[in-house]
Amino acid sequence: MPAWPRVRGPGEEAENPMQILERVVNELSYYLWSFGIPVGGETVPLVVVALLGTGLFMTLRLGLIQVRRLGHGFAVTSGKYDDPNEPGDVSHFQALTTALSATVGIGNIAGVALAIHYGGPGALCCMWVTAALGMAVKYSEVTLAQRYRDVTTDHDPRKWEGSVSGGPMYYIERGLGPSYKPLGAFFAVALGLTAFLTGNGIQANTVADTLRTTFGVPPWITGLVAASVVASVIIGGITRIGRVTGILAPLMAAIYLAGALVILALNAGEVLPSLALIVKEAFQPTAGVAGTGAGVFMTTMLWGVKRGLFSNEAGQGSAPIAHAAAKTDEPVSEGVVALVEPFIDTLVICTMTGLVIVSTGAWKERVPTEIVFQGGDSSYVEVLEGGGYAAAEAPAEIRVESGDVQSGAGGVSLAWHEVPVERLFTNRSQSEPFTGVILPAEGRARGDDGTDHAALFGNAVENGAPLTMVAFRKGLGPIGPYIVLLSVLLFAVSTAIAWSYYGDRCANYLFGPRAILPYKAAFVTAHFLGAVVSLSVAWTLGDVFLGIVILPNLLALLLLSGNVKEMTASYVARQPWLGNAEVARRAREARKAGHRPPPVG
Repeated sequence: MPAWPRVRGPGEEAENPMQILERVVNELSYYLWSFGIPVGGETVPLVVVALLGTGLFMTLRLGLIQVRRLGHGFAVTSGKYDDPNEPGDVSHFQALTTALSATVGIGNIAGVALAIHYGGPGALCCMWVTAALGMAVKYSEVTLAQRYRDVTTDHDPRKWEGSVSGGPMYYIERGLGPSYKPLGAFFAVALGLTAFLTGNGIQANTVADTLRTTFGVPPWITGLVAASVVASVIIGGITRIGRVTGILAPLMAAIYLAGALVILALNAGEVLPSLALIVKEAFQPTAGVAGTGAGVFMTTMLWGVKRGLFSNEAGQGSAPIAHAAAKTDEPVSEGVVALVEPFIDTLVICTMTGLVIVSTGAWKERVPTEIVFQGGDSSYVEVLEGGGYAAAEAPAEIRVESGDVQSGAGGVSLAWHEVPVERLFTNRSQSEPFTGVILPAEGRARGDDGTDHAALFGNAVENGAPLTMVAFRKGLGPIGPYIVLLSVLLFAVSTAIAWSYYGDRCANYLFGPRAILPYKAAFVTAHFLGAVVSLSVAWTLGDVFLGIVILPNLLALLLLSGNVKEMTASYVARQPWLGNAEVARRAREARKAGHRPPPVG
């Protein structure tokens, strides 16, 4: 079906602009994230094939770089080889934390829960594989970003600040040649729009909605405070962003991981069985709680792959912009730092989240829930013979007798997060069973006593961030959900701060330095608006732009893979980090003495 405005039929009302936009966005989203190769009754999206294929290709061409050089990546990140006189705006560590601030976030809390809910515990194992392949992709794109970055000042260390711009748009134009500049500009436009949506407005909306539902804080207050915080950080450019994220990223990760470690320690006897279940379910899946049937391998794999890709952002081309600002004249030295990023993001933090959810049993536990019929997470499913559920058209009505939910026409049941709800009550304490009918078309339930209900109460399986909160509550009691809540708030703000820099560099590439200040003003304004307006279309639109930016970036990576291999071989043969070790030692001693070391040479 074409996505563009069409000729109206007789008696058909004209679509308003928002309806047209929504239809176009949904159509684009389908072709990017659903259209693909049929495998085993499922469809593997072409974007997923391209990402995994590129990851496998770079892994083989670079000789398992993610295994051989990960240890070196940690050493470089530690500052052991930092030379403060090399060109750049931030240290290796600050570049890493800026990139991690954008990736470590909602995907680690909600994304893992989504994968397990729909794909089963085995989906986490598929996330590991995705992260492992993503490490080679991230190494390659960061190495290229450093090689082809734009440095606009001389070698006076006092003048490096704000002087560096890099990312896929630069290595597309400079690595592939000037004829590819339109493709680089296309990437910059798409990523800039992604920064306003996925990296900014949606983050603010998540924070505002969380505080409104939890504490009743008006969205405009949240938007004003959050926008002020973001503005105070981004106005100082990458150096201030690097300093803030250098504190914020480790802090938020430490808070979240500390809570997870305590839960796993309290459930130590369940950790190894949970790991065994995760691996077993990856190869012999029995379907997630809301899976499409027992033994559907593709369902488990796809949910793990998609959530893994969104978690570590490998291939998206955003993180290379942060890493391009690192102080170094050896591109590969920052490439190995990038290896650390998916390792921390997915292999550590996502694994901890998954283990907490599985070991506590929260992933399949029904908890007291308010079942909202309109605008909530209610849906209608058909129970399959092999197990699991399939989405179904809503029947005209569903009968409820003394709380027991009956099946409607065709055996269709009311569901919450695609899992049937068995009993419904009129009060939160679940002491008053509901008797009447659910009217899906009207988004309400009507009791036999004539009372209308926009929502009822029952036990249901949670999903996303609420599922992670359930797991933390089971593990730590009442304090558990607040750890998740604090993490969500910190992650969302830090993500917006990091993405502001990505958009900043895109604006600089497209329009020059004069565009940076207006861009920052627009970014802060968009952050406030994101908190106070509905973003129903923005989520899908953000996914569309994410899919779009991936394609030119992966093309450039494949065409420039030979350059990456040559730079890697040269770096390993020369071992330049050995010479930097003494410089770094003198720099550390100078900082301890309270003065700046003079430039070398």
